Formats: sequence, C-alpha cells, structure tokens
Amino acid sequence: MNVFRSLRAVVEASGTGVIDWEKAAEAAKASTDPGSLELSPAERDGYATDVRDARDRVRAVSGLRFDVPGSVEVQNRHHWIDANVDTIRNVMRPIEGAAAPLLPDLSRVANTGSLAFTLGFLGRNVLGQYDPLLLADEPVDEHGLYFVHPNITAAAIDLNVSYPRFRRWIAFHEVTHAAEFGAAPWLPEYLESRLEAGVQSMTSGGLDPSSFTELQVAMTAVEGYAELLMDRAFDEEYADLRAKLDERRSWGTPIERFARRLLGLGMKRRQYERGAAFFEAVADARGIEAAGAVWERPEYLPTNEEFDHPETWLLRVDP
Repeated sequence: MNVFRSLRAVVEASGTGVIDWEKAAEAAKASTDPGSLELSPAERDGYATDVRDARDRVRAVSGLRFDVPGSVEVQNRHHWIDANVDTIRNVMRPIEGAAAPLLPDLSRVANTGSLAFTLGFLGRNVLGQYDPLLLADEPVDEHGLYFVHPNITAAAIDLNVSYPRFRRWIAFHEVTHAAEFGAAPWLPEYLESRLEAGVQSMTSGGLDPSSFTELQVAMTAVEGYAELLMDRAFDEEYADLRAKLDERRSWGTPIERFARRLLGLGMKRRQYERGAAFFEAVADARGIEAAGAVWERPEYLPTNEEFDHPETWLLRVDP
C-alpha cells in the first residue's frame, strides 16, 4: 500500500473526461493492499463445493429454476477494483458526455480522487459479489460471481468465526442473487432501463425521481428476497454470523464510519431489512414458493407502499 503513489495518481489525472478512469483505478489499488491469494487445493475446492451446494439447496428450497455462472472467480482486492471500474464507467458515460464543468482540470482531479476513494474502500470491504454485468458494452451469456478471498479471511478473523463456515455463508448469499436473475430473465433489462432513465434525467437538466424510486424498490426486492432465501436455504446455524456481521458494520475508525455513511451503506442495510421483512411475511403467510412469484414478471414487483403492507401485495398478485 502506497498512499503517496495514490495521491500522485490522482493529481496526474488528465484527458478530456470528467474522470481519468485509469488513474482512478491506479490510485485505488495504490492505497489498497491486494491481499494474498495463496489458496491451498482444499480451499479452492471449498469455494467450488460451497457454490455447488448452495445452488442445490437454493433450488430445492425456493423451487426456482436457475444455474450459477460456469466460472467462479476467487479474487484479491485489486482484481475486484479492476472488475468494477468498467461497470461504473458505463453508468457514468451519459453524465460524462453532458458535463461541462467551469474548471475542468480541477474538477477531473476531484472526481478521480472521489472515485479512487470509493473503489479502494469497497475493495477493502466487499466479501462477495454476484455481478449481472449491467450496461455491458456487448451482450454477455454469463454473469459474474466473485469472492474477495483476503476480505473473507480477514472478516472471519475479526468476527472470531470459522473461516470455512463463514465462506460458505457468503457463497449462499451470492448464489441467492444468481437464483433471482436466473428466475427473472427480464430483471437486467428492467434495472438497466430505470438506471438509464434516471441518469438521462440528470444530464438533461432535471431529475426524474420516479426512475430512481423504481430502481430502489426493485433493489429492495432483490436484496430482501436474497436475505429470506439465504436464511431458509443455509444448511448450518447462522444467527451468530448475522449478529456478528451486523455488529462489525458499526466498528472501524471514524473515517471508516464516515465512509459508510457517505457511500450510503447504512441505507443499503435498511434496504435489506425492509425487503427481508416483506418477504418473511409473505413466506410465513403463503410459503416460500409464493414469495418467489415476485420474479415471474415486472408487474409482480412490490410497490413502495406494498413493502410496508405485504397483505396488499398478496391480494394483488394472489401467488
């Protein structure tokens, strides 16, 4: 980790865009220890076994038909940064094209530094990721499934829990996302269209809150259903893992706590909790397969109001 090299990369940001993407990635990696990827054969087999077992259990519990990506990547922190910078660049492309800052050089340095900070912080904290590769430059046949091995091992030590058991729990969570996107082939296009509409409204001098509201509601469903399915499908006790991980989110230095607030990670936690409460209520009333009806068509997504009143969704959809 080299903070000086990170700052130098930010200051050297150049080009014609509002962000120097190469320098942002360089700065993020310079300020982030990549971590070790020295996995034993047993550890590599462990990741593959966890994903395979999670797939089988989630299929059996949910009744959903899906598969997992053929390639599962075990990454270090730098790999994760590289895998995600292009996704963020695709999201930002319309804004970049329309932006006309008064001080372009100064603005580029500031924006590059902000992105480098975000990528570095997330790269040091993300445990696993199911990546539907939204807004990819070319159509893709398979999505991505990543595990950031140094973060998983570090978190297991911090939480004082068994590393293989914790790794397995994370695998189950990411596979639940594969189940959602596999069961709902319409979901990537739905999310992309809401994201693009919201970004377009920003570039045209206004802001269409409805586009981002629909996106947030859909993501609440995605995260909430994953929480429900993860808990119902996991084949070991998990209450201590969840309690310790929730507690861990409140740890850290003042800068780390500020970063979580700045990046909206506390809001994301509330999104999990609200969505999970909705789907728990639906599953308790009609069974877990009824909760999975949400992925049959876009019209079956809960509305913002229905998240607080699951009984109205049940009456409307009648799964």
